[in-house]
Amino acid sequence: MDVSEPEADQPPSTGVSTGSLARRLGVSPTTLRSWDRRYGLGPATRAQGRHRRWTPEDVAMVVEMCRLTAAGIPPGEAARAAKAQTGGHHPQPVALSVAPSRPPNHGVAAPADPSQPVHASRSGSGLPLGNVRHECKGLARAAVRLDAVAVQEQLTAVIRAHGLVVTWEEILSPALQAVGRKWESAGERYVEVEHLLSWHISATIRHVCVAAAPAQREWKSAPVILACLPGEQHTLPLEALNAALAERGVATLMLGSAVPAEALTAAVQRVGPSAVVLWSQSGSTASLPLAHHVASTRWGIRGARTQSHVLLAGPGWGRGQRAGLLRPRGLRDALVMLEGL
Repeated sequence: MDVSEPEADQPPSTGVSTGSLARRLGVSPTTLRSWDRRYGLGPATRAQGRHRRWTPEDVAMVVEMCRLTAAGIPPGEAARAAKAQTGGHHPQPVALSVAPSRPPNHGVAAPADPSQPVHASRSGSGLPLGNVRHECKGLARAAVRLDAVAVQEQLTAVIRAHGLVVTWEEILSPALQAVGRKWESAGERYVEVEHLLSWHISATIRHVCVAAAPAQREWKSAPVILACLPGEQHTLPLEALNAALAERGVATLMLGSAVPAEALTAAVQRVGPSAVVLWSQSGSTASLPLAHHVASTRWGIRGARTQSHVLLAGPGWGRGQRAGLLRPRGLRDALVMLEGL
């Protein structure tokens, strides 16, 4: 074969190119070259005069490297483990005199060392994350490369390690916001990342509710109704609040997305909730008249009718307080308010 033959015309048996592998993993080609130079995580064989080609064994090794670094393993240790687990016996990299002693990090690398200050960066995920926990960076990397197994493993691990509230506020919410901003700026390119991440977060949060289900029989207080405003489809923040309340033994009734005004009023009258949480993600769905209507809806037996507390949750309501309505600043604040009721 002529060594000048275009890369795209080479037979599949020669392996995938660095660019193709980088796109598949959600990293930059520079990162793959850096890993090769620093840790020996490169193609096992290279044809003279041709682009580097990655065999299935090479790919498996780099995929394992991505998984380990996303979980917080230092890159040097992750590289050794990746080569050992995948049977890689690549030669150790030779330091090049022209290479900098600490090459710039342009792609997926290990999460920041906890002992070092955190600096704002995209952290190799392609997402505008800023100053976040290393678990958030790892989750973003796994989502960008569409690694569903790694996403689920990390979600389960962080909730087990930090609890639902910390996980939501410091890991999940920043990752979702970054994906949303990227989606808005990149058209439809990141919609698959957002859908994958949202689905696994929702499934994991609902598992928390299922684990708390046996305690429902002992709940004697009036439930808290959680509902999105008409036209509002974003339910994940409400799902997180629902699960956190379930963990604390607070009865809930989750109505989900885009609840019509009539249905919401009917539910309040039938259930007699202690509180109603109304979620609005954007100003286009926030409706103060509906919120005041819910707050004024009376329920109970004749002669002892009462009303529910109403919490306005979500950025769609703005930052100001509303007379007669509670305005939590976030998940933790909402929990404090609801438990106080």
